[in-house]
Amino acid sequence: MSSIPAVPAFTAATAPGALPVLGHGLRLLRGPVGFLSSLHEHGDLVAVRLGPTTAQVPCHPALLAQVLEDDRLFDKGGVFYDRARDVAGNGLVTCPHRDHRRQRRIVQSAFRRPQLAHYADAVRAEVDAAAAGWRPGLVLDAFPVFYGIALRTLARTLYSTAIDAELATGVERAFDTVLNGLFRQMFLPAPVRRLPLPANLRYRRALAYLHAATRQLVAAHRSGADRSGAAGESGGTDLLSALLAAADQEAGGAGLSDAEVHDQVITLLAAGTETVAATLTWTLWRLSLHPAAAEQVRAELDAVLPHGRAPRPEDLPRLAAVDRVVSETLRLHPPGWLFTRITTAPTELAGRPLPTGSTLVFSPAAVSRHPAAHRSPTVFDPDRWRPERVTPAARQGFLPFGTGARKCVGDLFARTECALVLATLLSRWRLAPEPGADLRPVPLATVLRPRRLRLRLVER
Repeated sequence: MSSIPAVPAFTAATAPGALPVLGHGLRLLRGPVGFLSSLHEHGDLVAVRLGPTTAQVPCHPALLAQVLEDDRLFDKGGVFYDRARDVAGNGLVTCPHRDHRRQRRIVQSAFRRPQLAHYADAVRAEVDAAAAGWRPGLVLDAFPVFYGIALRTLARTLYSTAIDAELATGVERAFDTVLNGLFRQMFLPAPVRRLPLPANLRYRRALAYLHAATRQLVAAHRSGADRSGAAGESGGTDLLSALLAAADQEAGGAGLSDAEVHDQVITLLAAGTETVAATLTWTLWRLSLHPAAAEQVRAELDAVLPHGRAPRPEDLPRLAAVDRVVSETLRLHPPGWLFTRITTAPTELAGRPLPTGSTLVFSPAAVSRHPAAHRSPTVFDPDRWRPERVTPAARQGFLPFGTGARKCVGDLFARTECALVLATLLSRWRLAPEPGADLRPVPLATVLRPRRLRLRLVER
């Protein structure tokens, strides 16, 4: 029987207030981060009921870190990943332990540091294109603007060139439908999901469009690469060429099949668009409320980027204030707010026996606000990430990209993209929130993002 070493401080409890049939589902849907963040008041491992399912929630950062480090015993599975596989198939994020090591070795080859310098060109190109028509006084609807930049950046990164505007719009709309519908599908019983209800039909049509568009793009890229040799031994200069050229040497040079490439592309598009857009949106809102932090960033940009020069990847080590602001935003607003795991063998956690097939639920946002990780955990304080102030507990509680073997393979790419976009925009503009913001999270959205935030451009 596998077990996590018992730690005396870890306690197990059951959350109060479960309703008949619904359990704690209604509280989770109404205020997911608030509900999950409150559970540590009852114990370090807290049982909740989601409809008919009892799920265990590791609340203490150290306990959750131990769970995530053992990806064999606590495998990806449960209601979240059952539905996520509708979207991303058996891609790197959704695949079980048995498939993960091989996939990660291959996909990781597309995210080496030399590749990131090329990808940064795509970030700058798309930010410049989006901002070309901006004028002082223009009001931007933040999340859609940044979503468009992130999607077009990732598309350019995947395929080297900008994709057709009509296709980009279609993919954006389809992802919006699918990612906003994924949690609804997760909480619906299987018989209801099969009914021809309008929401179910929209979800299925959007899924079909995404898969067809991805197959078309991969096939076109593969045939073009075969003709030009762009995906030869060098692996090309774009993500898709690197994936197509990647070979798993430990498996005798077997690369990714067409189906695997398809699943990885869908995974990258799903994981690298809304997440980046949400982080940028929350960051600008937080800076608007904290003028001292905003002034630190502006002073740094003026010193590192004289005369408004566009930032380059080699500038990033000197943009420490920008990096701290991104880290603090990710701590308070990690894009992924709920994930699940399934036990693959009987085990014991915080003194509680868990049979095979037990469901665990966790939230990076809840753990990063745990008092064991930070003093004043709900306060926005970028300076807490200065090297001399960072503690082991703070690092342990910082999980926007996960940890262990299943840590996000694109974490450096995402952070680089966010830093470059922020540095480019904030060196040219001040962005002031317009009245009427609605900062409540979009209900049941896969990514934690505000319902509405409009920003007015003010020239520096």
